[in-house]
Amino acid sequence: MGTHTITNAEELRAVYRLPSDSAVKKVLTHLDKHCVNFINLSPICVLSTSGAKGSVDASPKGGDPGFVQVRDAKTLLLPDWPGNNRLDSLENIVGNPHIGMIFFVPGIDETLRINGRAVLSTDPSLRNDFSIDKKLPISVLIITVEESYLHCARAIWRADLWNSDNYVDRAVLPSMGLMLADQIKGYDGISADKRIANNRKKLYSLD
Repeated sequence: MGTHTITNAEELRAVYRLPSDSAVKKVLTHLDKHCVNFINLSPICVLSTSGAKGSVDASPKGGDPGFVQVRDAKTLLLPDWPGNNRLDSLENIVGNPHIGMIFFVPGIDETLRINGRAVLSTDPSLRNDFSIDKKLPISVLIITVEESYLHCARAIWRADLWNSDNYVDRAVLPSMGLMLADQIKGYDGISADKRIANNRKKLYSLD
């Protein structure tokens, strides 16, 4: 690791400057009108969790803009639709309710960060609020907002994320199925690719 490893907060602050006054004061304990507007425009966020035994996970969650519902200035509702059933995030939340979220809006360089606590609910009335083509999410995360703040654009600028000239040709990478076939002995990548293509047609189905 070398002799320049940082091991405590004092050493860290010896390297980095103190945050600006606005970087500290911009942190809210609720959702204001700008946060609500950002969430309503966002088709994707990343949910970060940590389990009771130290397991960590960061999972993308997506849907039509506003797929995360704002119930009030302190509460968000996030539906959990069928997926791979690993349940990494959900198992973490059951053991440790603390979560972090970052919301993105395509074409907007700033992001929105949310920190808080989550509980998992299968309440039929909550699930019904997210009905799509008569299909319901399996569960709904009820998120209590403890911190919210708009994040500066530097990371997006550095990545030049929304510049379509930077999009990577899909042919640069093998298909998902073929990559998994390299990682899992005996895995049928071609059949997997057919299943993956079919999954796109039934995003909200348990089948």
